[in-house]
Amino acid sequence: MAADADARYALAANRFGPALQRLASGYEWRPATREDLLQDIHLQLWRSLASFDGRCSLKTWVYRVAHNVAADHVRRSMRGSKVLSLEDLERAGNQVPVPSPEDEVSDRLTLARIHQLLRRLEPLDRQVMLLYLEGEDAAAIAEVTGLSAGAVATRIHRIKRLLANHFDRSASR
Repeated sequence: MAADADARYALAANRFGPALQRLASGYEWRPATREDLLQDIHLQLWRSLASFDGRCSLKTWVYRVAHNVAADHVRRSMRGSKVLSLEDLERAGNQVPVPSPEDEVSDRLTLARIHQLLRRLEPLDRQVMLLYLEGEDAAAIAEVTGLSAGAVATRIHRIKRLLANHFDRSASR
């Protein structure tokens, strides 16, 4: 049984390692803490695979474990800080602190700004968008998050609209 779990972990780590690194980057911007988070994700994934029963795909299992660990990380690190719901971010409008586009106009800055906004979202909304950015469709995201596919599609649409509005306002300054 343990050898089977070890083999599944090796398969999961090889297949999803880069995605897990990107996921950790979406939840944690500080490099050293991001590495700690990634190690925690891998440790919990390794532990969890002993109970993996195949009722969902390995990919779904890996993302569920990773996002649960990352959400716990956010809750621990945000004690005393405020994470924002979509409604809060929409109401905050121009008050959301982001780097000025005049500082450096590049794809890297844009991606950094997107990640900054995503890190301000509640963990479930962040999870939906990070999976979307990984190329997952609404049905796959629904399977990971426990939301309906319709709810996932609605959240994606709202967050994309929020990002577009944010970048439109930034460009007009």
